Amino acid sequence: MHLKLSGIARCVISCCVLPAGTLAAFAHASERGHVLLLPTGYYLMGGAMAVVLSFAILALAPPGALLRAGAWRLPLWRYRPFGKAAVSTLSFAAFGFLIFVGWAGSRDPLVNLLPLTVWTLLWLCLTLAQGVFGFWWPWLNPWYGPWRIWTAMTSRSQPVLILPNPVGKWPAFVLLFAFAWFELVSLAPEDPGNLAKVVAAYWLFTFVCIILFGYAAWMERGEFLSVFFRLVSRLAVFAAGAGRLWLVLPGAKLRHAPVLPASGVAFVLLALAYISFDGLMRTFAWLQLIGVNPLEFPGRSAVVVQNTLGLAGTTLLFAALFLTAILAGESLAGAKGTARAAGALVWSLTPIALAYHFSHYLVVMLVNGQYALVAASDPLARGWNLFGTADMPVRAGVTLGADAAWVIWNAQAAAIVGGHVLAVILAHATAYRLYGSARRAALSQIPMAILMIFYTVFGLWLLSTPTAG
Repeated sequence: MHLKLSGIARCVISCCVLPAGTLAAFAHASERGHVLLLPTGYYLMGGAMAVVLSFAILALAPPGALLRAGAWRLPLWRYRPFGKAAVSTLSFAAFGFLIFVGWAGSRDPLVNLLPLTVWTLLWLCLTLAQGVFGFWWPWLNPWYGPWRIWTAMTSRSQPVLILPNPVGKWPAFVLLFAFAWFELVSLAPEDPGNLAKVVAAYWLFTFVCIILFGYAAWMERGEFLSVFFRLVSRLAVFAAGAGRLWLVLPGAKLRHAPVLPASGVAFVLLALAYISFDGLMRTFAWLQLIGVNPLEFPGRSAVVVQNTLGLAGTTLLFAALFLTAILAGESLAGAKGTARAAGALVWSLTPIALAYHFSHYLVVMLVNGQYALVAASDPLARGWNLFGTADMPVRAGVTLGADAAWVIWNAQAAAIVGGHVLAVILAHATAYRLYGSARRAALSQIPMAILMIFYTVFGLWLLSTPTAG
């Protein structure tokens, strides 16, 4: 079947019109999702382009010019932020309704609106939206509005406890790992009833922490979705400031990004490892490595220990590779200050992560986004048709056929290579700010460029290698 514009339009609408502020866990590709492997030619070509472009940027692009280009911005229109508490309160109401749907609706995760919202719309689509349009999660999260109501009723806006500075972002790191484990390793992450219990418990836990440590402190250092979305939004092409909306170059907002502490570096590396292991754990190569026949996959319960160790091991491996690249770069540049360099340069890995996020989940968004449109019209599976989409046929064929495959393959490869180029540019400009010399910046970035090439090639390989399930 050829790619149909109407099918794509429906998917785009389903991915953009998000139920306000529903709590998200980490994405899970439906077992009914289609596997569309990237051809080997794309994989090889993308890897070669990553190598050539990386060293061309280091050799030919003056980092001072890159910094000046990053300062470009185009004024769009003035705006006045308003309605944050009201929108968040509505988001909380929508969140409560979805919890009810999880308990009272269909047991099928492709019919129940809660799993579709959590796994497909919010994590997949909202992450990409934050990376393009900016950090608007504070308006959508389901905690700000209830917290404002709480403070008005109790007249207590000050935190009960102070979150010590040495704690850093480690609470967000622990929670990110816990939710990654729930999505990748636990036995029933898509079961609507089980998912409803988990997200309800997480909302309550977060609200208690907000009361104890303060809204701003917990959102910046403890609530993992807020921390992650804030990181991703640094890549957005829209920026707000001084009452005006601006158009900027991708990644330009990283010019003013703070140097992350060790906990922030660990959080970014865990996010990279999570997304990567999500792809790796389904490959024939991983299953063979842990002693499982890919053609006779025994189910999640048989690989809980292996996948838990795999998630942790991937995180440690990424951390070791990143720190090795930083140390080697400092040695080549004749510089010292590993902690500062790591905290500044780790930002440059986010474009590759966002690009792989798009490429890895593109087919899932196109297919499961349609299921979400159907479920939105009949959330409790009672024969309703609230928005006229309950009887809409789900066109899985939107991802099949020569034309559709060509578009998807090119979009996946272009996103990963494009994310790689942006990452190298950002790292090169950051190194210039750190070391103050174009020569030292280029030398320091040779190991980092090699690491980025490895991650880019690894991402392309994950899209091209056979998978089970």
